[in-house]
Amino acid sequence: MAKNTVPATIPALGGGNSLNRYLSEIKKFPILEPEEEYMLAKRWKEHADRDAAHRLVTSHLRLVAKIAMGYRGYGLPVSDLISEGNVGLMQGVKKFEPDKGFRLSTYAMWWIRASIQEFILRSWSLVKIGTTAAQKKLFFNLRRMKSQIDALEDGDLHPDDVAQIAKELKVSEDEVVSMNRRMSRGGDTSLNAPLRADEGDSEWQDWLQDDEPLQDEVVADEQEADVRHDLLIEGLGTLNDRERHIITERRLTDEPQTLEELSQVYDISRERVRQIEVRAFEKLQKAMKDLAEERKLLEPA
Repeated sequence: MAKNTVPATIPALGGGNSLNRYLSEIKKFPILEPEEEYMLAKRWKEHADRDAAHRLVTSHLRLVAKIAMGYRGYGLPVSDLISEGNVGLMQGVKKFEPDKGFRLSTYAMWWIRASIQEFILRSWSLVKIGTTAAQKKLFFNLRRMKSQIDALEDGDLHPDDVAQIAKELKVSEDEVVSMNRRMSRGGDTSLNAPLRADEGDSEWQDWLQDDEPLQDEVVADEQEADVRHDLLIEGLGTLNDRERHIITERRLTDEPQTLEELSQVYDISRERVRQIEVRAFEKLQKAMKDLAEERKLLEPA
């Protein structure tokens, strides 16, 4: 009975299907248990089972929507951000290797964010100047920095504000001025301007990202992010099954499990779980550092 309420296909975005309706529809897809996710991923990887891939994708649509909401401050429709994030999710599912021992959500979020960021850069016509790590970081953090120093009005920034932003983001003052002018021409609007009717009764100021550190700072440089991601995956491979599971569930998921929950899984004390977590994290850090040094030695001079 309950299964009849689950959509057979991914709900459409746009047209007569509003964002609120889409968000409501994707909640009908169940979250997979670790064992079920593993078996579906194996069916997809080994047998190209399209039904298995579909279930892996639909069970993570809520993750895409959550990540996409963090990029609402760039003046682009949320529905478009979600659509691009869904493309990244599908790429992540396609390349996911279940035997590595970590959850799909941990792996897929890198693909989701990269897809959304590339879409934002294309939409703002900043491809030419947004190719280096520093320029991408500037683009994805300028709005937040301006909010922190109360400099969100249109027009050129005060020289002191330019200097402050350039220093914190480690770019030149000329780059800050240029990027700010490009973004202002690209569609900055009054903070009190109303949004489109299909995205709720709110104003642009409601869409601004908060002042907390954003993960897109970490992955702004896609090349660096890819390297770090590869090191993480290889580093996890140096842990035993219990260590890998505990470190993944405690530090590499959006909703970490508690010490109590994991103590019940392994029938050990919470303190013992904590000790294993600390040891596993130290081993993972050392493995990643050693791998990074090894790669550096192998790089051509």
